[in-house]
Amino acid sequence: MSGDQSANVELIKKHIGEYPDFPKKGILFKDIFTALRDGEVCKAIKNVLVSYVREACPDVQVIVGLEARGFLFSLLIAAELGVASVPIRKKGKLPGTCAQQEYVLEYGTDVFEIQKGSILDGQKVLIIDDLLATGGTMDAANKLVQQLGGIVERNVVIIELTELGGRKKLEASGSKVHSFIQYHDVE
Repeated sequence: MSGDQSANVELIKKHIGEYPDFPKKGILFKDIFTALRDGEVCKAIKNVLVSYVREACPDVQVIVGLEARGFLFSLLIAAELGVASVPIRKKGKLPGTCAQQEYVLEYGTDVFEIQKGSILDGQKVLIIDDLLATGGTMDAANKLVQQLGGIVERNVVIIELTELGGRKKLEASGSKVHSFIQYHDVE
């Protein structure tokens, strides 16, 4: 990473909000929305993301954003690169025929969907979200893209909570993962 990009990442990290005991007691929630309140940080995020994707995945054809914060970044990258932006949403939020993938939550399961035809067979895809914790949602997104015939080039997140093992889970299934900011404790 260049010196400019390192400075941008530090600027972003400095503005990440922390909320103790959210969404439940014992959790220190890392909030990207706090960083987005500052225009210079927004520019830094755009710069870091676009520079990384251009270097690491120059042939990417589709940027997939995960509900809901991933949407903010997928369109930003896709517009800058002139490629497609595709959402993955929770069940029942997308019109038309959708592929589905169930994933495990702390207390139960949920379902992600993607519109059929939104990714063509053989297209190179980058999946983005704001945060990687246990890897469940990103893993479900990888499986959805693969169901449609897409090739997942990379999973990219702004923030990674390393203690929760998401990277290990994703890499064990063959995914390449990149995060810009790593936190090694979640409490």
